[in-house]
Amino acid sequence: MFLLTPAFLMPGVDMDPTAITDKDREMAQKCVECAVCKRARNQQRGLAYWFVKKVEGGICPYCKAYEKVYNRKAHEPIV
Repeated sequence: MFLLTPAFLMPGVDMDPTAITDKDREMAQKCVECAVCKRARNQQRGLAYWFVKKVEGGICPYCKAYEKVYNRKAHEPIV
């Protein structure tokens, strides 16, 4: 028989999937430094923009972390 233990009984375990961790911040920083993503954010057109727009959500974990930390897609311009 499988029993579920409530989160308040497990110290140190964060059950909130939307919580931003240090690892998320590190991965988002990789996206900030990525040459392809940086070009897509700055140029807003071309091959890099198209590539980042198509790849960010499904394949790249750094782009996913960027979206989670900054609440914007990796190809969206920095305003």
